[in-house]
Amino acid sequence: MCGSVECSWGWGHCAPSPLLLWTLLLFAAPFGLLGEKTRQVSLEVIPNWLGPLQNLLHIRAVGTNSTLHYVWSSLGPLAVVMVATNTPHSTLSVNWSLLLSPEPDGGLMVLPKDSIQFSSALVFTRLLEFDSTNVSDTVAKPLGRPYPPYSLADFSWNNITDSLDPATLSATFQGHPMNDPTRTFANGSLAFRVQAFSRSSRPAQPPRLLHTADTCQLEVALVGASPRGNRSLFGLEVATLGQGPDCPSMQEQHSIDDEYAPAVFQLDQLLWGSLPSGFAQWRPVAYSQKPGGRESALPCQASPLHPALAYSLPQSPIVRAFFGSQNNFCAFNLTFGASTGPGYWDQHYLSWSMLLGVGFPPVDGLSPLVLGIMAVALGAPGLMLLGGGLVLLLHHKKYSEYQSIN
Repeated sequence: MCGSVECSWGWGHCAPSPLLLWTLLLFAAPFGLLGEKTRQVSLEVIPNWLGPLQNLLHIRAVGTNSTLHYVWSSLGPLAVVMVATNTPHSTLSVNWSLLLSPEPDGGLMVLPKDSIQFSSALVFTRLLEFDSTNVSDTVAKPLGRPYPPYSLADFSWNNITDSLDPATLSATFQGHPMNDPTRTFANGSLAFRVQAFSRSSRPAQPPRLLHTADTCQLEVALVGASPRGNRSLFGLEVATLGQGPDCPSMQEQHSIDDEYAPAVFQLDQLLWGSLPSGFAQWRPVAYSQKPGGRESALPCQASPLHPALAYSLPQSPIVRAFFGSQNNFCAFNLTFGASTGPGYWDQHYLSWSMLLGVGFPPVDGLSPLVLGIMAVALGAPGLMLLGGGLVLLLHHKKYSEYQSIN
């Protein structure tokens, strides 16, 4: 099943300076990103002709001179492989015999290989849980005592075809542990909703990340699962491929504008190499209610990236199939909430969103509200100066017209 729609290209709402623009164009040229006005975006669940349907979702965004591929799968832990090519004719090739074998190397390819300009992957390896009872934010480990994590490689997932929606370019991976002796997930699930976009815009609900046709959004939602403590905090362990011996870089961007995500003035980014390259982007906030808002906002903390041994992480067959076995992995943790304030315990609900993309990350411009406030703030002194000048001018004119009797 697949659906397609014409998509608009957009860099964001900020107009770069001429020097910056020329720099961006210079570095964008090797990626074939120049002149891309529209992209044809499609979602397809790749069928397994050899046996039962497997959850392998392919998002393909075709432009005039390039193609972006996002391959999502719940074979093993949930993972995505991101690939950018410099041709509109690149295709995904899947060898199911290899992909489902113990040695899946070569089972997933984007052809032609020499058109690939960038490739990397993200793997969501474990769901973390901490007991924050009687823990203050001032102690050395404010998250509290960790419970044994849930390995997402040991989850049972829904049939992705049932949730595929070509109209919204979205699909949802929904799962629960296969072995659940304490029945913590008897009435709960962990869901990963993936969505591509037809144009540059923002979702209606916070955190309202600016997206383009070159990005896809992931929304993670933990709903209805019974926590193992009265005030449990949850998190995700995330793994990615390193760039040679080094890990990707993590950056923070700050703004004076919080209209799109109230009380959140920061944007976090994970960057693979120098731009234009791949990126992940999110606001450091999660929500304990649906729809999210200021009252249900939870802090989201990202740990520093650190090298990780591949055998210590749950393995993703699609990552192994595309990149082979000799890779350097890096990992970091995302944790949601604090020991005080709102939390998952309020309504047994937690949601968090991120953007994944290739090229230049979308850049937030100042919202109309902030621009209006700045105009008023900067305009008031100008009006006062103008008014004072007119008063002085009239005062001077009055006395200059006085004629002496002598």
